This record gives sequence, structure tokens and C-alpha cells, in this order.
Amino acid sequence: MNKLKKLNTVRNARKARVRAKIKGSNEKPRLSIFRSNTHIYAQIINDVTKKTITAVSSLDVMSKGVKTKKTTKTETARMVGAALGKKAKEAGIQRLVFDRGSYRYHGRVRALAEAVKAEGIQL
Repeated sequence: MNKLKKLNTVRNARKARVRAKIKGSNEKPRLSIFRSNTHIYAQIINDVTKKTITAVSSLDVMSKGVKTKKTTKTETARMVGAALGKKAKEAGIQRLVFDRGSYRYHGRVRALAEAVKAEGIQL
């Protein structure tokens, strides 16, 4: 097995292990995160109806002029978390289940989660 195939297999197993313990509902939707090398994406999903309630990405934050100066990836993740927290409040969401996917709760993922918490949303 080549190195890349093994890495993807391990990553998918980790993601499935995390996802097996997490279910989003009407009262507590799931906050799912995807992190690429340059951007970060977050969406709030209701697993009962299989619908995305709201979504925010670093591309949205940059296009709306919130990100005016050159910032680090972690600072951008904080901005995305704050924007997502505001959208969640507007949608009437008080509590979320945090789905970190195959990523460790560290760095950009942690910054995004803490920014959502700072907006008054319980994770």
C-alpha cells in the first residue's frame, strides 16, 4: 500500500470513529468542519432532516471585506467561527454538537470552536 493511500485510509477511519459518536438533531444540530491547506469551511447540519441550516467559509469572510489585512490561518478561522456563531443565533440555535471530523482539536479547528463559543453558542 502506498503512503498516500494508507494516509487516506487512516484518516477515513478516524473520521468514521468520531462521526459514530455524534448525531445532530433538531435541538442540537451538528457543526461540521472541513479544513484545507488554505481555507476552512464550517456548516451546521440537522441530521434528522439531512439539511444544512447554515454554512460559512473563509472564502465568504474574505469576499465580504471582513478580512482586509493579511491574517494568519488561525485568525481567519476565528473570524469564520464568529460569523458562524452570529448566523446560528439568527437561526435560533442555542446548542451544537461539534464534529471535528478527522482533525485534532488543535490550531485552526480549536480557534473556530472557541470563536463559536464566544458568540454564546454551547458546544
